[in-house]
Amino acid sequence: MGTATAADLTDLDELRRAVSRCTACDLYRDAEQAVVGTGPPSARLMLIGEQPGDREDREGAPFVGPAGRVLDRALAAAGIRREDVYLTNVVKHFAHEQRGKRRIHRKPNAAEIRACRPWLDAELRLVRPDVIGLLGATAAQALLGRSFRITEQRGEVLEWEGHEAVATLHPSAVLRTPKERRDEVFDGLVADLRVLAHRLAGAGG
Repeated sequence: MGTATAADLTDLDELRRAVSRCTACDLYRDAEQAVVGTGPPSARLMLIGEQPGDREDREGAPFVGPAGRVLDRALAAAGIRREDVYLTNVVKHFAHEQRGKRRIHRKPNAAEIRACRPWLDAELRLVRPDVIGLLGATAAQALLGRSFRITEQRGEVLEWEGHEAVATLHPSAVLRTPKERRDEVFDGLVADLRVLAHRLAGAGG
């Protein structure tokens, strides 16, 4: 895969076919399949996460596992319909470590993120969302720079290459939170998603 290949794509179906053949990093060797974004090809809101998880890798769609169920609840609470959103990830193959029969998520490294970046750029170019939601530090730093800190800047409306962008926690952070604080963290995610909903309304409703 080369940057020119991604830059020449003219629609999302071409993109899916091209990503399915990608060998730009080693992640494809141990993943079941590449997982490309799903949603309306002209969605006004794009949500970008880190990478597919175990369930997403097996099913071939983003946000269909436990974190996806949290996201569904949060979107509904924020007044955003999932079917109106284009959902994708910075990295298209599942980065994991094998422990016995289990595949354990690991954070993708800088080289893997860099190798996958042309695909994300192609999605942004083809969908052309008005507003971008960045779910988690990996997604936020991929677009906004390594110095970006979720803990300090989440929920802020920022400008990125002509788009409005808002970063928040990844829904999986809710699942990792101790039970006694889980509702609080979930409510914070909803509040950030409501910022996105407000920006969409301001951009034309």
